[in-house]
Amino acid sequence: MRALLQRVTEASVSVGDETVGRVGPGLLVLLGIAKDDGEAVAVALAEKVARLRIFEGPGGHFDRSLLDTGGAALVVSQFTLYGETRRGRRPSFDQAAPAPQAEPLVERFARAMRDLGVPVQTGRFGAMMRVSLVNDGPVTVMVEE
Repeated sequence: MRALLQRVTEASVSVGDETVGRVGPGLLVLLGIAKDDGEAVAVALAEKVARLRIFEGPGGHFDRSLLDTGGAALVVSQFTLYGETRRGRRPSFDQAAPAPQAEPLVERFARAMRDLGVPVQTGRFGAMMRVSLVNDGPVTVMVEE
């Protein structure tokens, strides 16, 4: 499981003309699920993301987590994080989990974040989405479990 984290001052996701998720300060989490991922991986990654210290504290260092700041998370499924580009000109997505396996794991990840006390909004699984964000820093980090 991979999560591309972008620290944001705000982020939103829309399907067509409808905004389906919006957060203020916190993280945009683009979440990729691999074929061999399971529920335990989703829960472990959610805890890692919630506790990762990528927010500045009073000294200007990365010493505060999403839980410390009270920020929110916008979780958007992104199977393309498992795009393999070493060969050819078209990415292969062979390592990405199929939708029937991936969707419940995205939901489990979001629920695990909520269980830790993080306010969570989500995109709409399988839909063509437009994601808007204001990257804060910019800070972008890849996390894997």
